[in-house]
Parts: sequence; C-alpha cells; structure tokens
Amino acid sequence: MKLIKNNIIKILFGILILTSFSSCDEGGNPTIGGTTTKDFSGDWFITITDATGKVQVANALHYTYNTAANDNTMWIDDAKHGWYLKCKITVNLADGTFTATAQPNTIDSGTVTITEGKIEKGAGKSKAGHVVDKISFKAVFSYDAGTKLTFVGHKRTGFLEDEY
Repeated sequence: MKLIKNNIIKILFGILILTSFSSCDEGGNPTIGGTTTKDFSGDWFITITDATGKVQVANALHYTYNTAANDNTMWIDDAKHGWYLKCKITVNLADGTFTATAQPNTIDSGTVTITEGKIEKGAGKSKAGHVVDKISFKAVFSYDAGTKLTFVGHKRTGFLEDEY
C-alpha cells in the first residue's frame, strides 16, 4: 500500500513539474501595437519667446505623450521646466498640426489656448546639428490673456552633445 501511495505521489509530482515548464505562448511573432499619436510623442527642447521676440525661457524640456483615450489627443507637459504647461491637445494625425481651446492647465491655474501648433518631421536641428523633428505653437494662458507666447523647439536625441 505504501509503495502504491509513493508511486502516485511521484506521478503527481512529475505531472506538476512537467506542466510548470509549459507556457502560454500564442506561437509565432506577436503583433506589437502602438498608440495613435506615437509619431508625435517624445521629449522636446523648447524656447519660449514673447510677442517682441524676447526669450522668456530657453531650451526647456517638454514632453508629448498619448492620452488614455488613445485617439487623436495627447498631452503636452513641461513638468514645470518652462511656463508650467500641461494640457491636452488635439492632433491632426495626417499633418501633425495641433490645437487646444481653453484646455485646463493641470499644473498651473486656469486654462490655456494653443494655436498654430505643428510637429514637422526632419525640420529641426539639435544642439549638435543632428536633423530632428521640430515643434512650434503659440499659447495664451487665461491668467494673462493679453500675452501670446511663441514656443519653438526640436526633438531630444538622447546624445550627450545635444543636452542642455
């Protein structure tokens, strides 16, 4: 009886070991998806000027990334490096233009309106001269509605010589 019990335990233990090495692989190469705004997402060094062309903030790091909706909206966020800007923008996925009309500025007070926004592929130059994407837009913050700021910058490369 003890011999049968030991054999059953060994068989069950063997089945447990064999099944623990199997996986739930779907087989083949899985298709990796992306977000709808992946072509416009990234890190940007942006210089902010006022209406007279006077630099207000130079080379502030900004980020663009998808929203949870995964549609034609994304976030623009300076993580308090520039003019304290974080709002959702609506992107035309065909041509890279974007706008925001009276969107809540989630890291500062009030709202922000963004006009003339554009992300241009290969139209910018990094600090060291590498060809990168360019971003530009104009913004008006509700707490200072009479001031229109111009934001122009280029995509971050990740190379040490391009960092500010």
